[in-house]
Amino acid sequence: MFVAIALALFPKAAHAQTDEIQVYDAEIEDQGKFNVMVHNNFTPIGRKIADFPGGIIPNHSDNGAVEWAYGVKDWFEQGLYFPVYTAYSDGRGGTLNGFKIRELFVKPHAHDQTFFYGVNFEFSVNYKYWESKRITSEVRPIVGLHLHPVDIVFNPIVDTDYTGGFKNLEFVPATRIAYNVNDKWAAAVEEYADCGPLRHFLPGNDQLHEVWAVMDRSSKTVSIETGIGFGVTAGADKITLKLMLSRDLN
Repeated sequence: MFVAIALALFPKAAHAQTDEIQVYDAEIEDQGKFNVMVHNNFTPIGRKIADFPGGIIPNHSDNGAVEWAYGVKDWFEQGLYFPVYTAYSDGRGGTLNGFKIRELFVKPHAHDQTFFYGVNFEFSVNYKYWESKRITSEVRPIVGLHLHPVDIVFNPIVDTDYTGGFKNLEFVPATRIAYNVNDKWAAAVEEYADCGPLRHFLPGNDQLHEVWAVMDRSSKTVSIETGIGFGVTAGADKITLKLMLSRDLN
């Protein structure tokens, strides 16, 4: 019910560049603890035309964000993405792209649950070359199963740029199937999509669909997630690379 109300308040244009390529699994920082995660993704072979006039060209772009997280409760994590940045893209040097605030609510101790769930809310303030709209938001429900050693996670994300009401709510789901080799290493297949407006999906080949091969390494010092993604539709970039580094600060 809470998610439904939130979606009614939120109404995004077709797929723009992104600072974060990640499937949320409802795990959050321990209460009273801080964490920092650096997201970075590079598109060696991508779309050569920006998604809107003056926007960042995906081809050869290097984008990312620094994500700060604090465990408020065992069911609530507060986050801030700052800065959101582009290190480089075709025809443009480095830029700061804005910031995001997020609130993540989850079933406590998701890692220890067979069935886990949560919902994440993000509120973005964007510069004009990052998004066509100044203010955008995301609602990201989280559902998944820990089947030991396999994890299955689905994020049926809905985006909005606050224009057009329900008709412009955009469906951008993300899915992850992971095999946990042990408590430190995991290999995963992920899929990211932008299907277009909820009320009328784009034609299949105009949608964004990317399939990713991902490797995770957990550590008390620095945890790493890295992967390579392949676009399987004309609306997607052909090849994208991602690297995420995270560390607890206290």
